Order: sequence, then structure tokens, then C-alpha cells
Amino acid sequence: VQLQASGGGLVQAGESLRLSCVASGLTFRSTTMAWFRQPPGKEREFVAAIKWSRSEYYADSVKGRFTISRDNAKATAYLQMNSLKREDTAVYYCAASTTIITSTIAKATGYAHWGQGTLVTVSS
Repeated sequence: VQLQASGGGLVQAGESLRLSCVASGLTFRSTTMAWFRQPPGKEREFVAAIKWSRSEYYADSVKGRFTISRDNAKATAYLQMNSLKREDTAVYYCAASTTIITSTIAKATGYAHWGQGTLVTVSS
């Protein structure tokens, strides 16, 4: 299984970015995809997840600003990030799981597969 994340960069506060995560080696349409992030000097934290059913889940800190989506034909998950804030600065990781359940969807330990991370830096 390989997950290739891309789309990070340096933006100003208030601007937008879209991250992409291309998956291979798994049955994408039945896989839960998620995004986590690790701010400088902090623990990795949940950002958003989307199940095979397209149910979406978000951390409170990004609700209303970030949107997760998926394109099963392209085996790709996206994270559209709008109204970016300085506190969104982090390395963003995509993750995949075929077994995770809803009650633990925000827990990193539930994801068996991880991408390499892409850095998002938001300046004020």
C-alpha cells in the first residue's frame, strides 16, 4: 500500500490550499481515508475523515473551513482548506484504513497506512 500526499506550501492567513492523497495497493472504494496533522512541537492530531459511504468527520478546529472529499475513480482523497490560520501550520498526513469503526475514526492508531506528509505553512 502506498499513499502519496501532495499540495502543501506556504500561504498567507485567509488563503486556501487543497491537499491530495493518491492511494495504491488497496481497494480504495471500501477504504476510510483521513487527514491528520502535526504542528511544530506538538502531537499528531486528527483533522478529517471520510468513509466509503462518504460520511464526513471533522475536528472542531477545522469545521466550516476544511472539506474532505474523495474520488474513487482516481483513488484520491482531498482536503480543501479555506480561511487558513497560522495555527493550521503543520505537516499534514493522509491515512487509510479498511477496518476502522466510527467511534475510533479520529484515533491515529486505527489507521494502518500512512503517507509521507506534506508541509503547510500559514503566515500572517
